[in-house]
Amino acid sequence: MTSPAMRTVPNETPAAAMLNLPRARSIEAHQMPQLVQAGGLVYVPGSSGAPQEFMTELLREPTCTEGARILTTYVPSINRLELQGLHATGEVTGLFMQPGVTQAQRDGRFRALPLSYSGFVRHLNEHVDVDLTVVQVSAPDAQGNCSLGPAVEFMPVVLNKSRRVLALINRQTPRIPGAVSIPYSRFDYVCEVDTPLPNYSAPADAITEAISRNIVSLIEDGCTLQAGLGKVPTALMQLLHDRRRLRMHSGMLSDGFLELAKAGALDMSYPHTTCVLVGSQRFYEQAAEFESLRVLGCDVTHSAATLNAIDRFVAVNSALEVDLFGQCNLEHANGMAVSGCGGAPDFARAGRMSVGGRSIVALPSRHKTGSRITPQLSEHSVVTLSRIDVDFVVTEHGVANLNGASVHERAEALISVAAPEFRDTLLASWRGIAARL
Repeated sequence: MTSPAMRTVPNETPAAAMLNLPRARSIEAHQMPQLVQAGGLVYVPGSSGAPQEFMTELLREPTCTEGARILTTYVPSINRLELQGLHATGEVTGLFMQPGVTQAQRDGRFRALPLSYSGFVRHLNEHVDVDLTVVQVSAPDAQGNCSLGPAVEFMPVVLNKSRRVLALINRQTPRIPGAVSIPYSRFDYVCEVDTPLPNYSAPADAITEAISRNIVSLIEDGCTLQAGLGKVPTALMQLLHDRRRLRMHSGMLSDGFLELAKAGALDMSYPHTTCVLVGSQRFYEQAAEFESLRVLGCDVTHSAATLNAIDRFVAVNSALEVDLFGQCNLEHANGMAVSGCGGAPDFARAGRMSVGGRSIVALPSRHKTGSRITPQLSEHSVVTLSRIDVDFVVTEHGVANLNGASVHERAEALISVAAPEFRDTLLASWRGIAARL
């Protein structure tokens, strides 16, 4: 609960005093958990905008999360969601499963929402009212605006639905010229922190390099590209240095984006757009000086209106499993939920429908115990991308072109890019499936 002292003593932050900004209630880090009210919804952003200092303090005080409800966009491999310090009556809702929350989901303490990013925007607008939003920003500029820096995500939408706002003014959050900013006057509470942003890297290996070499043939000069994060995008960015006039419109951009710029592969007159930047410390620093870059909310970057206006849009997404109908599972492994769909459904549909565009799904042909190309998705899997939203499936063994292919031709193409040792079994399985069609 908010303490009486915090309600009645609106101390100015040093930044506010220096710029003569409206008075926000300045609090110390250890006071932040007291702002959480039982039954009230707290929104905590993820990726490179995750307010780590807030979560650390919150989970250190279990009594402050009694009856609490937390809505978060923490992203696996970038943000680790630790729930051990959460009160037994506390509840967390998120878009992505993580290994550490499996038991919490079974206990009902973690709620995984099966929504794409555009679907989550609608959910926020129509079904969510936030009591407290926690946002991490840069120090205010001369006009009193605080940049969201490398992570905008859903914040513009959430702020419109929020009753109170706690801003963590982080000395290490860079001011990105093309990122959304928030007026200092919008904040109810302010806490100054000095927290490193999460570093991210996904070094390519021999298999993902082979996959990427096959994808390169599908990416032409002048197209608009979405590739996201992971080993395949890392390798792909390195292989596209000889392209020209590429335009980027993606959910996340990392170090490879700036490498493309240095290689002369980007159209520098285009406002390259994303909702999140995440990478090395050097990447954050250089992104702050990159003028042809916009970091906008998912209500813009993932909206159908925005994406439908982009011609020659090429979407590259990864999958855990693809069946012979072309259905793609991006979320479950061996029956266990391990991730979420993110923006993949939004981008895949856009690539499929774009004039001159294409939707590409990339994956290794095998996992430790078998083939990632399967006859049909099992009862333990989910369909994240439907078969009608995929143009090409790419493995290290080649490209399966599903454009204009019949059901049987699609199966044949997919078998041809499976690991060789599984092709005969897949063919036999398909004959059995085909006999029932």
